[in-house]
Amino acid sequence: MPPPFRGGNVESHANELPGAVPEPENHADDQVNESRSKVAQLEKAVDSHAAIDQAIGVIVAVGRLTLGQAWDLLRETSMSTNIKLRHVAELVVTWGVTGKLASDIREELASRLNGST
Repeated sequence: MPPPFRGGNVESHANELPGAVPEPENHADDQVNESRSKVAQLEKAVDSHAAIDQAIGVIVAVGRLTLGQAWDLLRETSMSTNIKLRHVAELVVTWGVTGKLASDIREELASRLNGST
């Protein structure tokens, strides 16, 4: 006969009882949370990709460059200004609409455009 229960957490000792069947581990919540996180990451990636594609289009139109040259220009501008590519792309797209662009980005783009023509 097992010793009598003398207090404590019943749940922590439940699997030690004779004939006890352990509760199945339920990872459904973890899987749902992981899936939500992946979906959020994918949505952000799609948005970033769209902004980058649009910025490349603006640079192609303004700079009369090829797609490859525009991509290089955008990427190099991001690296030289130490601003994330996605953010530089968003600024370039906004520039295409408003005509306004931060001076550091504008100067970097102008310098690279003048050097590539």
